[in-house]
Amino acid sequence: MTIKEIAKETGYGISTVSRVLNNTGSVSAKARKEITAVIEKYHFTPNVNAKHLKMQVNFGIAVIVKGIENMLFLELTEAIQQKVRANGYECLTYYIDEDGDEIAEARKIQVERRPYGFIFLGADANIYHRRLEIKDLNVPCILITDNSVTFGIGNLSSIGIDDSLAAANVVDYLYRHGHTKIGIIGGNPDKSNPSRMRLEGCELAFIKHDIDFDIEKQYSASRFSLEGGYKAAENLLDKFPDVTAIFAMSDIMAIGAMRAIYNSGRKIPADISIMGFDGIELARYVHPRLTTVRQNVERMAERGTEIMLECIKNPTEEIHEVVSFSMIEGSSVADIS
Repeated sequence: MTIKEIAKETGYGISTVSRVLNNTGSVSAKARKEITAVIEKYHFTPNVNAKHLKMQVNFGIAVIVKGIENMLFLELTEAIQQKVRANGYECLTYYIDEDGDEIAEARKIQVERRPYGFIFLGADANIYHRRLEIKDLNVPCILITDNSVTFGIGNLSSIGIDDSLAAANVVDYLYRHGHTKIGIIGGNPDKSNPSRMRLEGCELAFIKHDIDFDIEKQYSASRFSLEGGYKAAENLLDKFPDVTAIFAMSDIMAIGAMRAIYNSGRKIPADISIMGFDGIELARYVHPRLTTVRQNVERMAERGTEIMLECIKNPTEEIHEVVSFSMIEGSSVADIS
């Protein structure tokens, strides 16, 4: 229940409802009586100070975005905000660092704002081992761009692509273009579930195509940022100098890596090909245009919000869905077959 919903049910303006909730300003006895009746109907505590009342009233849906430089999350967050608000809820958006603790942040938000539910973007892989902490939030939660189907946490749903299959498709694509000396840059597989799944997909594709893969030599981990991509590519070029193609696990990392490749005196794609992941809008404007896997932002935002609302209105077991992805061909991969 939000102030807007109370106003709609009582027929009074939002400012009038707010004055009753906060026990401030001038409100007629009739209006106060009717608004208080609705507050009691939904088990709110009337006639208390504003700070305490905030602790009693559920307020909006919280979105916790982990990774302030991940442009995919920025696009997703904007779409989610629009969907949440269109359904009559406030959208409470919080940004934390890639190394932050999303569960600790959720607990803090729970105490301060008591949201109806939590939407997590970029959650740490360890979230799956914190089931009791997630259950203790006592509201529906959903991971977007990730998959928690195998973890059986009753109030944790998920929606995302098949990261393993998508990454395998990247290796297949590079292999069809003659590349067998493939380097990979991505997040820490021990901390990032998408990074772990994408790495597994690459390894399966290497086995399928009988390509040797030495993770110490051919994988470089860093943050999902421009600087992270740049440093990871520098590291990869140093330890794998004969690499002919690089797969970056995010477009923003790929763009950072492109600068490192150019700074090394090499050209794209003449000397080194590169592929990204996400399909963010910026990838269309770099030169050469980036070949990448596109995640369906619109579908994940729309369906992710729908799942959250379904779980709020009718609490059930968790819901898990996989959405499709697509390959966007740019001009960043050369055919050397």
